[in-house]
Amino acid sequence: MSAPRQVGVLGGGRMGAGIAQVFATRGARVSVVESGPDAVEAARARVADGLAKAAERGKLPEDPAVVLARVVVVEGVDRLPAESDLVVEAVPERADLKIDVLTEAEAVVGEHAVLASNTSSLSIAELGAALRVPARFVGMHFFNPVPASKLVEVVHAPETADDVLRRVREWVRDLGKTDVVVRDSPGFATSRLGVLLGLEAIRMLEEGVADAEAIDHAMELGYRHPMGPLRSTDLVGLDVRLAIAEYLHKTLGERFAPPRLLREKVAAGELGRKSGRGFHSW
Repeated sequence: MSAPRQVGVLGGGRMGAGIAQVFATRGARVSVVESGPDAVEAARARVADGLAKAAERGKLPEDPAVVLARVVVVEGVDRLPAESDLVVEAVPERADLKIDVLTEAEAVVGEHAVLASNTSSLSIAELGAALRVPARFVGMHFFNPVPASKLVEVVHAPETADDVLRRVREWVRDLGKTDVVVRDSPGFATSRLGVLLGLEAIRMLEEGVADAEAIDHAMELGYRHPMGPLRSTDLVGLDVRLAIAEYLHKTLGERFAPPRLLREKVAAGELGRKSGRGFHSW
C-alpha cells in the first residue's frame, strides 16, 4: 500500500509542519489546519523552511518548490478535504483541545478516513471515546524532528480496528520510518521512559550533582544516547514536558512528580530551544 493520497494535519507547529513535510515528500497532498492569518503564514513558513533544509542536506528527492506545492495551509477544520485518507492531530497536549479538533474533523471527512493523534502521553481510548467511530482512531506518535526521526510509536486502544492498525503501520513504513506498536497506556513506551529519565536528570541538576552539560555528555558517551536528557527536554519544550509529567504524575504516581526547577523555568518563560533558553542556551 502506498502513502495516503490526501492527508490532513491539525496544527502547524513544529510537529505538525514536520508531519506535513514527510507526507508531502512521499507525494501526498497535505492540508494543514491553523487558526488565524498569522498562524497560517507561520505554518507555511515552517514547512517551507523544513523542505529547504532537507534539500540542503541532500535528503529531498524533488525540488522544494515542487513538494511545497502539494501543501496548503487552511484556516479552520471545516476546510479539510472530505476525501482525506488520514487526518493527524498535532495540537498542544491538552485533551479538551484535541477532542475539539478531532470531533470537528470527523464531521468533515468521509467514513473511510483514519483519524490519528500525535499525543505523546494522553489516552487514545479516552480521546477516541468522543468520536462517533472510535474504531478508526489510533495514536501516531511522531518524534522531533519529524523528517529525521526514524520512529513512529503506533498506539492502539481496545476499540481500534485491526484494519486501521494495519493501514497506519504500512503508511509509516512507506515514509521510510519504523513503527513500534504499543498498547494504550499513560505515556505509552517512549514518553513513560523518556520523561522519567528527563525528570531524574532535572533533579540531579537541582541537587548539584553535575551541570547540565556534564549530565548530558555522561548519557551520550556512557550510554550512547544521541542526545542527553536535558538537551532533549529543551528540544521537546519544557512546557510540553511539564504537561506530560503532570499527566503521568496523576495517572502513574509520585515517581513522575515534576521537579521544582522544571516548574520555575516554565514560569520564567525558559522553554528550551523555542524560547532560546532552557537547560542550555540556544
